[in-house]
Amino acid sequence: MVTFLIILLIIVCVALGLFVLIQNPKGGGLATGGGTSNMFGVQRTGDVLEKGSWVLLAAIVVLTLAITTIAKSGGGATAVGNSAIQERLDKTPTPSPIGGNLNNTAPAKPADTTKK
Repeated sequence: MVTFLIILLIIVCVALGLFVLIQNPKGGGLATGGGTSNMFGVQRTGDVLEKGSWVLLAAIVVLTLAITTIAKSGGGATAVGNSAIQERLDKTPTPSPIGGNLNNTAPAKPADTTKK
């Protein structure tokens, strides 16, 4: 499920990139060749591209949140990998602190050298 959502997210990102690149920087969209001509509805193309960009942006946000939620709950392909990694981490001995003793025991008390 997570893999499907990631592939869908990549497709939506590529589509958003294309929508942004098609738009004219001055807001004209595909309206090339005449500035103010409304022949064949060219003026509306900018509106469609702008609305499409917002829809794709919203889709990216929703897909990203869905992937994060599914991955954190452990309901995807990544849950199998995480459990194997966690098992290895549980089997690995913990390293001793720097400058500490090697067997993780409490330090010995110094002998009492005072005379009574």
